[in-house]
Amino acid sequence: MKTLQQPQRRVLAAYDASGVTVYQAFRTETVRAATEKGTFGAGFSLDRMTWIKPSFGWMLHRSGYASKPGQEAIARIQLSHEGFLAILAQAVPTLYAATLFSSSAAWNDALARSDVRCQWDPDRDLFDRKLEHRAIQLGIRGETVRRYVHDWILGIEEVTDLAHAVRDAAGRAEMALPVVPIEREYPVSAMLARTLGYDNYDEAPPGNGTV
Repeated sequence: MKTLQQPQRRVLAAYDASGVTVYQAFRTETVRAATEKGTFGAGFSLDRMTWIKPSFGWMLHRSGYASKPGQEAIARIQLSHEGFLAILAQAVPTLYAATLFSSSAAWNDALARSDVRCQWDPDRDLFDRKLEHRAIQLGIRGETVRRYVHDWILGIEEVTDLAHAVRDAAGRAEMALPVVPIEREYPVSAMLARTLGYDNYDEAPPGNGTV
């Protein structure tokens, strides 16, 4: 059996006592409206699933460093710990896992009932190089989206210029990379680690999922 040199699946995020940082990319006008309002408003739909990403590197990769159509601007969202943990607690993986569900039918039923999807993708560094560990992204819909927008978002800032500065520095060896928030393992309980699909979930650090 292959022994992992490091866990491939862990929730990594920039966080402090006040909240957790996640990222989303939209059209410029949507992000500008959100920064003015302090939460999402014009251009943001409450009636569809939206995906949040704690990994800035993965956000840069998915948006093409804020260049893809409809993803020309990146929002850095400060999310309450209450909201982040509530989202994680509802997450159902986008791929069937026999270790979590008794059958594919049970998994499909869980998907239908939950407001939250979780997906693990190969994380990226600021140079867009694939990393060994995976980044979680969380799709939210329904009442969870409404609580995200109205209750859990503490503030929003636009970091499109930072994304472009990272892109430019990554393309030129003589340029130093801009400073970005440090992402570290977010504490969750062993039970939550299991439902999220952690590798070696029983070795998750002790804690109740609060900071």
